[in-house]
Formats: sequence, structure tokens, C-alpha cells
Amino acid sequence: MERISLRRQVFCGVDWAEDHHDIAVIDADGTLLAKARIGDDAAGLAQLLALLAELGESSDQQIPVAIETARGRLVACLRATGRRVFAINPLAVARYRERHSVARKKNDQADAAALANILRTDIQAHRPLPADSELAQAVAVLARAQQDAVWDRTQAHNKLRSQLREYFPAFLAAFADKREGIMRPEARVILATAPTPAQAARLTRARLTTLLKKAGRMRGIAAEADRLHAVFHAQQMRQPPQVEQAFGRQALALLRTLEATCINADELEQAATETFARHPDAPVITSFPGLGMLTGARALAEIGDDRTRFADAKALKAYAGAAPVTRSSGKSHHVMHRKIKNQRLAAVGYLWSFAALTASPGARAHYDRRRAGNERHVAAQRNLFNRLLGMLYHCLQNDTPYNETIAFPTATTTAPAPTA
Repeated sequence: MERISLRRQVFCGVDWAEDHHDIAVIDADGTLLAKARIGDDAAGLAQLLALLAELGESSDQQIPVAIETARGRLVACLRATGRRVFAINPLAVARYRERHSVARKKNDQADAAALANILRTDIQAHRPLPADSELAQAVAVLARAQQDAVWDRTQAHNKLRSQLREYFPAFLAAFADKREGIMRPEARVILATAPTPAQAARLTRARLTTLLKKAGRMRGIAAEADRLHAVFHAQQMRQPPQVEQAFGRQALALLRTLEATCINADELEQAATETFARHPDAPVITSFPGLGMLTGARALAEIGDDRTRFADAKALKAYAGAAPVTRSSGKSHHVMHRKIKNQRLAAVGYLWSFAALTASPGARAHYDRRRAGNERHVAAQRNLFNRLLGMLYHCLQNDTPYNETIAFPTATTTAPAPTA
């Protein structure tokens, strides 16, 4: 292939699949310079890099790549070369495809060319993947996995709880006022031993004491055993014996799923916090009220440590969904909260702002002022998250820890006396 000088702009599009990827390379005029299909392996990556080199790519002038995903080995290897890699939303690609054809025809090679053309025409409208450090990427993997495990745990808990309501509501009542409810270790141990009301009614105080110790309980064991004994021996409505036994078998199956998700969430939390503690941004992030090691790890996972990723604090707030969005046309003008956002970062914001209400007097005062202005709880909390996020952006940019006095100055705050 004839080597082409990169005095002209050249763009590459990759339509990825599970076992192969289609490549299209075009120039600034939209002319197709090369196309290929590569495998999802080291040989395929080498083929792609060789193709880009033949088209005139050099270490100081690399061809940008557009692809429909931000994950995978191919993306990781392309990012490692230092080039700009753009993860384009598949919905945007579908809309762009309609610019060239209304017949809705589709093939992999055409999608690769569409991705390259998106960079050719609208590269300024898309952000490249951030140049996060390897440690930040590791934190992101663990923090997101832990968050997924928590969501899986919640789903498993809800399924088991729904099942117990059908035949064993007394067990739910026994742990209704306890933190974490039936996800508590003692609840899981007791249910594994006695999954039906009949079996629970046969548990003695001594047996309950043994089970509580097995679950790791250290205090108030005798009193708790007496309470559970009274609950399980109280009169209650029951399913027919064989039906009850069948429900018990199903509950054990659901309990095993809950056990696995609880273990996964705990182990991933430990791994995520340990990895996050090694990151240089951890002291700044955890200096904020309401941000602990786990929530801080989740925040870093979504924000990253590439200081050039967001042009300003407004861009970060919009990315997190904390900033409102305005829709205006003619005499119509609406201001509403954002629905298109980073859902993981928004979930962190809810926990962060809620915890900050008790950890920061300034945050509490800010929230109360918003509520006094007839804002609902969710809107006031979102506004607090918006403000905290702006402070976090500033502190990370300047490597400065949080300062309550500077963050929420009050009318009674006086300026420090000048030094001699």
C-alpha cells in the first residue's frame, strides 16, 4: 500500500464484535483509504497498527479511532498507544447512519465507515476516553464491580423476602427492626438451619444460642435467643405441610444466591478500598464530609484522574447529572433535572449529599435554605451534590483538601487579621 502523508487528516472507525472487528479509514474528504477485518487477538491488533502505520501514522501524529464501546482488550491496547480513542454511543451511530441512507440498510463495514465519518465531521462534539492512570482504572474496575454486587445483593434479598412472605412472615418479623434485616449473618445462619416455620418452632434456646455464636454475634446472645424463641413459637398462619416444605427448599436455593452476593460485595469492598487508598487523590477525596473510602472509590472510578477530562466544573456537574438542563423554544422555557447522566456517579451523589447533612454544618445549612425555598427533598439534595461536586473539582485540580470555612462561608465569618 502506498504510504500517505498525514498532512491530511485521517480518521479510523472500528465496528467491534465478539470475535472480529471491521476497520475503515477515511481522509478529511471522506475518501475511503483502507478497510479490513481483524481478529480479536494480538495478531489482529498488530494488523490494525500496521495498517495505520502504512497510512502514514507516526508517534507524534497518531490517527484517532472511534469505536462503540469504552471497554475491552482492543480499547485498552489502543489507549496504551497514547492515541485518542472516542467511545461513540451506538444510538448516535444509528442516527448518523440515517444521514446517508433512509433504507435502514446495515452492515459491519458501513458501520465502521460511519464511525470514522463521525470523527471527520463532528470530532469536536465528542470527548476522547480519558487518559486515566493504571491505578485509577484498577479502582474503577473494583468499585464498579462492588456496586454491581450490591445491586445483585439487593435483588437477591428482595426475591428471598418476597418468598418468605408467602409462607414464613414470622421470620421477616423477627429481623424487621434490625439493620440489614434478613441479610444479617445471624438471619442467614438461622434460615439455613430452619427454612420452614415447623423447623424453626423446633429450635431450642440452646440451639439458637449456638447459631448466634456461629454467625459471629458477641453480645446479648441470651436475650436475642429468648426473643427469637418467642417469635418462632408464637401462633401463626401456616401453609399445608408439603407446600411449606416445598417453599423451604426454594428458600434455601434463594438463600445460597444471597450468601454469594453478600460475600462478593464484602470482598470487593475490601479490594476496592485497599486499591483506592494507594491512589494519590484519595486524601483529597476523603477529606470531603460524607465521602468515605468506598464512596470515594466510586467517585474516583467515574471521575478518573485525568485533569484535562472536564473543561470546567460545569462539565463535571453535567456529566454527573447534578446540573439542571434547560429546554427553551419561543415562549416555552423549562428547567428540569438531567436524565441522561452517569448513573453510577449520580448514585454516589445521593449517598454523598445525604451523609454530608450530618457531617457538615455548612452542607446542612445549605440544604435547609433550599428546603425553605419550597424545594422538595430530592431537588435540594441534588443542589447540594451540585455544589459539593464543584468544590471537589476545584480541590482535585489544585491538590487541596476540603476546608469547611472556605466551602460554606457564613455571614458571621470575619476576615483574618492582617499579619505584620
